[in-house]
Amino acid sequence: MKVVRSIPSARRLMEQWKLSGVPVGLVPTMGFLHEGHLSLVDFARKKVGDNGKVILSIYVNPTQFGPAEDFQDYPRDLRADLQRCRNRGVDAVFTPDDESMFPWRKEGGKGTFVIEEAWTQAMEGASRPTHFRGVTTVIAKLFGILNPDYSIFGSKDFQQAMVIRKMVVDLNFSTKVEMAPTAREKDGLAMSSRNIYLSADQRQQALCLRRSLLSARKLVRGSAAGFSSKQMKSRLEKELSKYSEARLDYIEFFESRTMKTVRKVSRGDHMALAVYFGNTRLIDNGKL
Repeated sequence: MKVVRSIPSARRLMEQWKLSGVPVGLVPTMGFLHEGHLSLVDFARKKVGDNGKVILSIYVNPTQFGPAEDFQDYPRDLRADLQRCRNRGVDAVFTPDDESMFPWRKEGGKGTFVIEEAWTQAMEGASRPTHFRGVTTVIAKLFGILNPDYSIFGSKDFQQAMVIRKMVVDLNFSTKVEMAPTAREKDGLAMSSRNIYLSADQRQQALCLRRSLLSARKLVRGSAAGFSSKQMKSRLEKELSKYSEARLDYIEFFESRTMKTVRKVSRGDHMALAVYFGNTRLIDNGKL
């Protein structure tokens, strides 16, 4: 497995792979890898085939964290990450530093951002106003540096993956964005690097995210008439209020293809929610 740290080295490697005619799949991550990330590696491998190449990027992107968020405390363990990648058959890992990716930040100056304006106003965009411009910018940079044939994102971050898909279309990137299923623990909690922050009690109560999704799905599929989004939110907020450690950030219902919020929730619509447990914020989503 190759480990490349500079942008020129990454470009040379990608050019070699492209000249050899093999397909390349990219798995962008912020590191502290768990089985959820590694399931994306498996998904990428299926896309490119045994003769293709899988490159995984590890970069804790400072521009997608707000001033009061956990950038400095975000978990990092590069040595363990690299070993997990070797064990999973990753062909290369790209680990750039801040000075390479955002040189203008060193002087405290201003630089260029890629901003998607249609699908980033609600949910994560409303709760974290500068988050998506950081995400789209760093992903656009990775696409420009690596130019992968496939780019793999997890469904847990559904809104993010959809925003990236739209950016690819709007800006004419050549990569194909693929969305892999959400990886879950045995008890249903979506895998996340932030799960390590949870106390034992918070970890148990965090199952309320998945339970809320399943409850909403059962309600919608058991009613021919459906429910208004206001009714659904009221029901789910009441259920979540039973968990002492849970503090709701948002619940939203929308069309998965257009990302438009819906007033009446029907089978096939999508639900997303974010909940705080202490200072730890977790998200989940699913089709109803």
